[in-house]
Amino acid sequence: MSETPTHRLVKTPKINSRYLSDYMVASERARRTIIRDCKYRKIARAIQHERAKAFISNSLRSGSLSAKTLREEGGRLLEMMADTDFERDTLDINGDFLVAYGEVFSMESFPKTAEVTAYPVNFSINLNGVDFNPDLRFGTQRITRTNRLRTGFGTVRYAKNKPLDIEAGAYQSSALFGCRKLIDVQDDTAPEEKLCLTLDCATGRFIPAPTDATRRFQNMEAACATIAERWDNIEPPEGAIIAQ
Repeated sequence: MSETPTHRLVKTPKINSRYLSDYMVASERARRTIIRDCKYRKIARAIQHERAKAFISNSLRSGSLSAKTLREEGGRLLEMMADTDFERDTLDINGDFLVAYGEVFSMESFPKTAEVTAYPVNFSINLNGVDFNPDLRFGTQRITRTNRLRTGFGTVRYAKNKPLDIEAGAYQSSALFGCRKLIDVQDDTAPEEKLCLTLDCATGRFIPAPTDATRRFQNMEAACATIAERWDNIEPPEGAIIAQ
């Protein structure tokens, strides 16, 4: 009798902005683990925060995001009926996420003159042989006093009871800045570091890309080249059974 597979092999290099930003501030040992987890994905369905993130980004765009609406939506998810254990866990995880964000909600660190805009859905790029997903969740823009448009992207992160490392957040926002520059090719002065934001829902803080975001993004591109070179030689976790 064959054993039940535990992992799925991702044959070509792929990484999202959360993993890549964590990779940039990790030890060498932790970097190997990050690449391994990207290459060998657990088959057991991971419980995602997709529902909570969609609510946050939609509410940002509509201007309705508040501590009250976060707590209300979180409570609604927690009280919803579920048909399966997985669905129950998913509702609870997303509900807890929104309630926790509601407890620390603040727009104080959001750029004062910026507005939230649309963003390209399912946007991804290839960085030196690695398919990279920046996990875009909202767009940002502002108009300067000289009537010039400035643009940015935003993403959302959350880990229960674990504030996002500021350096990791700076790298993740720098990735957003790099992606915004790739899109705004007709006006390369439009993307602005302080409009590229990683929202840490554990603290309620919007972390902007720093002034050296271009250099950081170049370092991330170089890291992707290393990841692509290492990919084929990364071994699966001990005891893993790879799906055929």
